[in-house]
Amino acid sequence: MNVSHKNTTPFLKWAGGKRQLLNQIRPRIPNFTGQYIEPFMGAAAVFFDLAPQRGWLNDINTELVNCFCMVRDSVDALIEQLAGYEYDKDMYYQTRELDRAKGGLSCLTEIERAARFIYLNRTGFNGLYRVNSKGQFNVPFGKYKNPDIINKDRLLACHKMLKNILITQSDFRKILSSVGSNDFVYIDPPYYPLSVTSHFTDYDSSTFADEEQAELADYLFYFNRKNIKFLASNSAHPRTYELYRGLNITQVYAKRVINSDANKRASVAELLVSNQ
Repeated sequence: MNVSHKNTTPFLKWAGGKRQLLNQIRPRIPNFTGQYIEPFMGAAAVFFDLAPQRGWLNDINTELVNCFCMVRDSVDALIEQLAGYEYDKDMYYQTRELDRAKGGLSCLTEIERAARFIYLNRTGFNGLYRVNSKGQFNVPFGKYKNPDIINKDRLLACHKMLKNILITQSDFRKILSSVGSNDFVYIDPPYYPLSVTSHFTDYDSSTFADEEQAELADYLFYFNRKNIKFLASNSAHPRTYELYRGLNITQVYAKRVINSDANKRASVAELLVSNQ
């Protein structure tokens, strides 16, 4: 496909999201005739900016995948459900605690789970998604002036773009093993940590450790040998430079806002890796 960009804003906030790097990413996305594939979708900022007609979005996060499916399949019911939420600290913690109740989130419908996910995302601290070892969401209440919980127009725009898109919850290895020769893959995994305290986006009780980072690098070199087009993001860590040596590596800078102290939210070096 010839690449065109619609600049649609994702319906979720996302720690480590790629919205502020889109100007760096766009020139590095080649034309391709197959489908767009993203095995670690997060908020899918690159997908929504590119607006491909054929695509496959995937993530290991159960609630995130359900939320995307509801935006694609039942957006009107989702908007109606979201109308019952307010920016209120007590409501936030009551909603957050639902995964700790007997039966957990299995007691909720898919629409209720998706609305809860968006509400916590829009009103929690910095759009962070983090769970404890029991898989319970534990992000604190965020302090905002007037957070936009519903944003109907944005949800409808994202719904339109997702209508013909495959959305799955699977291991990244399964997705990358299914890439076709004409596809384009954007790979934005959990980053190699720059410090022992920088694992701030745990989706579940597991982590994306050095073994997984090395496996991912092996796929990139396989794609490179087969001339399959890809672009990958990761942290500017000595280990990632080592893993990707021999591919095209560009260092870019993004301002990350995880720190609660605004004065400490400095620009952080990241890598864009490709075979183009």
